Amino acid sequence: MSNIFEEIRTPTNPPVYKCLMNGEWVICESEKTLDVLSPVDGSIFGRTQAISQKEADNLIRSAYEAQPGWADTPAWKRSQILHQGARLVEENAQEMADVLVQEIGKPKKEAMAEVLRTVELIDYYAEQGVRMIGETVSAEAWPGYKKNKMALMERVPLGVVLAMPPFNYPINEGAPKIVAAIITGNTCVLKPASQGAISALHLAQALNAGGLPPGVLNVSTGKGSVMGDYLLTHPLIACINFTGGTETAEYITQVAGIKKLVFGLSGKDASIVCEDADLDLAASEIASGAFSYAGQRCTAIKRAIVEETVADTFVEKFRDHVTKKFILGDPRDEKYTLGPVISQEVAELVQDLIDDALGKGAQQICGNHSNGLYIEATVLDKVTADMRVAWEEPFGPVFPIIRVKDWKEAVELANRSQYGLQSSVFTQDIDKAFAISQRLEVGTVQINGKDSRGPDHFPFMGVKGSGLGMVQGAKYLLDEMTRIKSTVLNLRT
Repeated sequence: MSNIFEEIRTPTNPPVYKCLMNGEWVICESEKTLDVLSPVDGSIFGRTQAISQKEADNLIRSAYEAQPGWADTPAWKRSQILHQGARLVEENAQEMADVLVQEIGKPKKEAMAEVLRTVELIDYYAEQGVRMIGETVSAEAWPGYKKNKMALMERVPLGVVLAMPPFNYPINEGAPKIVAAIITGNTCVLKPASQGAISALHLAQALNAGGLPPGVLNVSTGKGSVMGDYLLTHPLIACINFTGGTETAEYITQVAGIKKLVFGLSGKDASIVCEDADLDLAASEIASGAFSYAGQRCTAIKRAIVEETVADTFVEKFRDHVTKKFILGDPRDEKYTLGPVISQEVAELVQDLIDDALGKGAQQICGNHSNGLYIEATVLDKVTADMRVAWEEPFGPVFPIIRVKDWKEAVELANRSQYGLQSSVFTQDIDKAFAISQRLEVGTVQINGKDSRGPDHFPFMGVKGSGLGMVQGAKYLLDEMTRIKSTVLNLRT
């Protein structure tokens, strides 16, 4: 079987990765590239194209020109092509997982899980896309009208969608953005994060090789400082689907103009541990939710708010789970479950948050040893509201435990955050679980389980500084990628 990825890169060491423009993998005219450094060992893993504004314009225009024909393609045919792309992801899962490990430092098992989950996601979205239906509305219910008007409402594509996945899930966050757009008749320009771009290029090639017509999926790589604003403000872009930091999203809203915006943003997810909780379950679930992929997830649990009466017992159990589950080391070796953070900037932020908390009286439970980008899972107890780690999103392996007198204080503290992505509640009292859930200002509340983005047909969204629109959930994101168009029949008989 031939390697479908050979055409996306040069045979050099390190390889130079090309851009997908109108169905072809090409080197940009200037031949300028960006180095992608591996957080695993600091080596240059590959080089990506630094395309110009002129080239960005060309690929947007090719997507714009391809869109009407793609929208006219029967939904079943679009679905069939995406299923073929899913099979290519499945067949090449090992290579794609290996790229994730080396490019973003994701532990080996987590990398493979991301790729296989993406296969399921593509298949599911492809099936849901053929089931989108419109509706009819009669004027009969409105005062003054009889049965002389009827609206036929259908969902139609937006046009060209700019998809911007984050570095931490370039495949599993890239796929729903791409697939939801193109199954509904849009075309897509993919602009991955600089770190994670090589993984995203592999995903794009698997989908492209499944049979997408030229221009339906184009990929732009390069410096945001050179072409970021150009892409965001381009008049032919109809929708921007972005996952990343809240500050970046605020900037996008200022410059993008009148476009559909769908944002999945930062979080400071809180787990509330009530005095009647199953503490073994809570400790296990919160540990996994906090430190998987070194805490570099928007849905990572980023603080535990624990009722004082059970705090000592919880902390002891939590420490045991963390130290047994998360062993720091080279993510290419399956015996290690905690790899490096993505950059020196993140490593410095994590250490700053630890030092600030310890300097203000927090108690170190475990961790706080590092070697470059490799940082041990660090747990801090007796964190208070004046410490930065209580509020800032570290996107790294540091976890604060905050003690409170009761669940009402816990809810108040959780809601004081500028973010509102998810929260989890651990209690054996169903009435209390619903009472807390109703009061939490977040997109999703997990009861007796860790925060999670899936299953991928569940709705996924944030409030406040954590999001705008339905970021995922097959039915809901498909709706976001379309608009309602109404045709009104004026009946004369």
